[in-house]
Amino acid sequence: MAAMKAGATDGSARRSSTGGRRASNARADAQRNRAAILQATVGALRKDPDASVAQIAAEAGVGRMTLYGHFRTRPELIEAALVDSLDRGDAVLEDVNLDGDARQAFSRLIASSWMLVDQSRALLATAQKELSPARIRELHQKAEARVRGLLERGQREGAFRTDLPVSWLLATTHVVMHGAADEIAAGRLATEDAPHVIDATLQAAFTRPTQS
Repeated sequence: MAAMKAGATDGSARRSSTGGRRASNARADAQRNRAAILQATVGALRKDPDASVAQIAAEAGVGRMTLYGHFRTRPELIEAALVDSLDRGDAVLEDVNLDGDARQAFSRLIASSWMLVDQSRALLATAQKELSPARIRELHQKAEARVRGLLERGQREGAFRTDLPVSWLLATTHVVMHGAADEIAAGRLATEDAPHVIDATLQAAFTRPTQS
């Protein structure tokens, strides 16, 4: 009798172990599919800003039902892709050295930020159609806080002008960077020239005027 109970217990343990592995494998598959879908969203929108859910699913190598299992609507997918892109970008910007001269640090931050904007500008353009301006601003809060902190330090140290509020300097930075993206799309600006053009424009606008 005891042997029978032991055998039953061993069998239950094996079934439990097998079930656990299957659940773990299913979760891993789901995570891989989700990551593939988010990456494919960026690529598909770069090729076609109006890419459908079916096109994005094909780009990711999954079926539409699999995609809909993760994201119920196209706007939900676009928002998730933007969040993922911003998270990846934040990891890159965390490594930018913001110490030392504020103007030089600002140039380094702009160069790295532009690289990220350039990579995801098609995604952002689509997000601006699908999401509210307030939601897009909310998603950019962390990245904006990094720029704000540097501008505030530059003002305290006399590197940046103080006759304009930081909120205006931030808005100007946003407009100039996305204006560069528009100029590239229109064929009036080369991608490799954008970092210099952006930095030169903002440095000239933000530098504290010399006293006469």
